Amino acid sequence: MAAVRIDRRDVLRGAAALAALPFARLAQAAAPDLIARKIFFDNPDVGSVQISPDGRTLSWLAPVDNVRNLFVAPREDPAAARAVTHATDRNLSSFYRWAHTNRHLVYYQERDGDENWRASSVDLDSGATVLLTPERGVKALIQEVDRKFPNEMLFRHNARDKRWFDLYRINIETGASRLLFENNEFAWCMTDSDFQLRLGVRYAANGSAEVLERRPDGSWQPFLTIPIGDLDGTQLLDFSADGQTLYLQDTRDRDKAALVAIDMRTRKATVLAADDEADIVHTDFDFERRIPVAAKANKDRVRWHAVDPAATQDLTDLTAHGPGDVELIVRSSDARYATAFYERDTASGEYALLDRERRSVRSLFKARKALEGLRLSKMQPVVIPARDGLRLNSYLTLPEETERGKLPMVLLVHGGPYARDVWGFNSTHQWLANRGYAVLSVNYRGSTGFGKAFVTAADREWGGKMHDDLIDAVEWAVGQGFADAKRIGLFGGSYGGYAALTVATKTPEVFACIVDVFGVSNLITFMAAIPPYWGPWFSIWKNRLGDPATEEGRAFLTERSPLTHIDRAVRPILIAQGARDVRVVAAESEQMVRALKSRGVPVTYLSFADEGHGFARPENRMAFYAVTESFLAKHLGGRAQAIGDDFKGSSLKVETGGELVPGL
Repeated sequence: MAAVRIDRRDVLRGAAALAALPFARLAQAAAPDLIARKIFFDNPDVGSVQISPDGRTLSWLAPVDNVRNLFVAPREDPAAARAVTHATDRNLSSFYRWAHTNRHLVYYQERDGDENWRASSVDLDSGATVLLTPERGVKALIQEVDRKFPNEMLFRHNARDKRWFDLYRINIETGASRLLFENNEFAWCMTDSDFQLRLGVRYAANGSAEVLERRPDGSWQPFLTIPIGDLDGTQLLDFSADGQTLYLQDTRDRDKAALVAIDMRTRKATVLAADDEADIVHTDFDFERRIPVAAKANKDRVRWHAVDPAATQDLTDLTAHGPGDVELIVRSSDARYATAFYERDTASGEYALLDRERRSVRSLFKARKALEGLRLSKMQPVVIPARDGLRLNSYLTLPEETERGKLPMVLLVHGGPYARDVWGFNSTHQWLANRGYAVLSVNYRGSTGFGKAFVTAADREWGGKMHDDLIDAVEWAVGQGFADAKRIGLFGGSYGGYAALTVATKTPEVFACIVDVFGVSNLITFMAAIPPYWGPWFSIWKNRLGDPATEEGRAFLTERSPLTHIDRAVRPILIAQGARDVRVVAAESEQMVRALKSRGVPVTYLSFADEGHGFARPENRMAFYAVTESFLAKHLGGRAQAIGDDFKGSSLKVETGGELVPGL
């Protein structure tokens, strides 16, 4: 199956519709009780539920002493669960795979956020674990799994050369590894169910992807080209069982990605599924037959398109089970059983099991049992007009009960930037709404899933029109009457952190305070410190963002760097950084903090020695959100829970500005 991502990766409602939104209510009910931060930010009780290939065993992730491990149980008796891994220091990755032995699981671990994921297998009968890929300093990924080779899997990892991922055929019972292909050219490789290398993807100087086909004699010939504007919507998915059909999500010659089948002999392309308003972003496969079953699009909410006729009945049965946006996870080999997840905004998500023979859907687990009975706030899809006419699909959450008047608001900015916000249970939305804030997430230009024109509208617009979209969203919220223009905060991580630093140095008058989590402060130093394995597709960044190798590019990147405009910064800012971050290295935050301090701008800087690009350890999440809650309450006036013992077990270090946050 070897999915290969080819990337690096409505008008406003009328008055009647607005009146139905939560902020139009005039009720003056008492605010709900404060919900403990732990309920929102602790590890979920259950995650990533799968069914074994033979359909007999369920597997999932659940915490043991606050560290996420793998559990298994008979399909008909989930209560008979037992842990089969015993990690004590750091969560296992949410990605893992069943082997076709039906008694092995392959899982991933990394150290302190370094993103060097190593693979291991565990034997469910004996409990024995076997390391499959190098233990340290190597990033590994599963490439291919098929029932024809129950004891083996294909992996790719960069042990030989950190820039390139070689292909290895590895025995998951013994760990014996054999090099299949030494790669010195391709950013991605694609294999088929016979474990044969079929396609290689490399990037040209203009950022386009050149897909080459491997011939029987080992030579390569051009197969297709994916222009840079199509990269985010185009994804090579899988070959058919006979290897003669390639399935892909494709935006070439169209704006919205469609599910397409290409005949490898004739090169004829056939559209299997499409959506008029959004990209096809995920395809559910029957991996026994190696055929696509259903395709998913998501404009404001998820909608599925049946590809295989039998999927129509499956989707009907799943919909009848209960509310929420459904995600199909994995099928048994005979396709009788499938695990599914129901995403909900005001309740815990639910894992369920589809039995296609009986046409039944059985509830398995709630992801977060502690949410039961709590007063949560609805997430409302809204569409915000940008000043140049683009429509920004966004999500608004308001306190479950509010008094009259305008609310403090937090604008949440997602990372990527080639990613998106979605509808459903969002811990940060619910936490902030419970504290009395309006919460708005904006899919600014460059966000994915809305067609390639929306993505390409972000070319060379970091700190430009992408920033304008955020300001337009704030003005929209204030204009609708629910947001207090004097009490607006911005909270963003990664690209969202760059956006936070940009507003701090470009439009500080719009925001009362700013939270930046591992944000880029200097685009030139950021691009100079990328991981080696980003190198094969770095031409994409050069063309979309700016080329630091040219005088014109350096001038542009300097002008769009927040650090360049530090003299405009005046608002209080909270900055947090993982010391092991390989995407946005700690120097990005450190140089910004030094510059802010030199100008007397109130800045609080938090560092976490055992984190990378995110907070994987729940103890660190608790500490970060405790400080953030106190910071926002001071500057925006929302409610706050005392910090209490939320620093316990965390690696939090307050580098500077602790006196600026109540409780520190």
